[in-house]
Amino acid sequence: MARFKVTCLALVAMTLVYSTTLCVAHPVGFNFGWGWGSPGGNGGHGGNSGNGGGGYPGLFPEYYQFSCPQANDIVMSVLHKAIANNPRVAASLLRLHFHDCFVQGCDASVLLDDSATISSEKNSGPNKNSLRGFEVIDEIKAKLEEACPQTVSCADILALSARGSTVLSGGPNWVLPLGRRDSTTASLTGSNRNIPAPNSSLPTLLNFFQRQGLDEVDLVTLSGGHTIGVARCVTFKQRLYNQNGNNQPDSTLERSYYFGLKSVCPSSGGDNNISPLDFSSPARFDNTYFKLILLGKGLLTSDQVLLTGNVGKTLELVKSFSDDEGLFFQHFAKSMVKMGNIRPLTGLKGQVRKNCRRVN
Repeated sequence: MARFKVTCLALVAMTLVYSTTLCVAHPVGFNFGWGWGSPGGNGGHGGNSGNGGGGYPGLFPEYYQFSCPQANDIVMSVLHKAIANNPRVAASLLRLHFHDCFVQGCDASVLLDDSATISSEKNSGPNKNSLRGFEVIDEIKAKLEEACPQTVSCADILALSARGSTVLSGGPNWVLPLGRRDSTTASLTGSNRNIPAPNSSLPTLLNFFQRQGLDEVDLVTLSGGHTIGVARCVTFKQRLYNQNGNNQPDSTLERSYYFGLKSVCPSSGGDNNISPLDFSSPARFDNTYFKLILLGKGLLTSDQVLLTGNVGKTLELVKSFSDDEGLFFQHFAKSMVKMGNIRPLTGLKGQVRKNCRRVN
């Protein structure tokens, strides 16, 4: 089994950045954490940040130390190949973890397919024809089942894949508490209700996050995951043509950026055309996302309102993260651990699925 050390991962990430095929001549996004259709670093890419901000009872980093010590190596080997073939996969897997944790907690419910007893979350408004990366999770699970049958949960695979994708894209590493178990239920209603839309106002975003036990620091920090990936035109077209119901564009859009987006997303049709959330470095995990917001070049309403929403200290956080990438990385590591601790199933609750798409 290949072992990928952090120093090697950072080099791979550099390779991935320059091998990306996304066109950046003009904005064409990868909606990451929330949005429809779509934590402590040391300042160095791929650096280990320590524990990243506490654990959850029943979760601890050494959970598989004896039962499946090669678990992370297996995850990383599959991710390395998948992201090398398609850098967008990294953002897809990061987003999968978010959309899982915001519904029923971090229990891999988002991976369940429709069945006689399951109404899949994959069919919700925020997820349908939008979430990707399921085949990569399937491959990881199959390899883990060969090595350590019915040991590593799908929920932990999502958490490990989100961290690995961040590192392979040049972002921070963090110590990850493990030991989540998989749900035997899904919530289509919860998926429709708990994932905020990309045109959300700042108060709405804060409310959605607070319902999950996350604060405004977590909101701004985790929004920074939009430094990688793309979003479909349908998620931001309103900003170009009818932001406030008066057939006018969003006045907070920088003018040249606005015209570039219009060239990608016509007023009618083209809903599935894509544009990078961070057109400057769409496959590299860095703090450019925040620099672009300060220039009026945030792609989604939910991105730009972090600067313009006039609530709390989100504007100050955007400026701080723009100025200090290491600070952003530290907070991202902590917020990812915090998000990964949302209502996990532990102990005898749930199960370890043999196939992530269906209950045992």
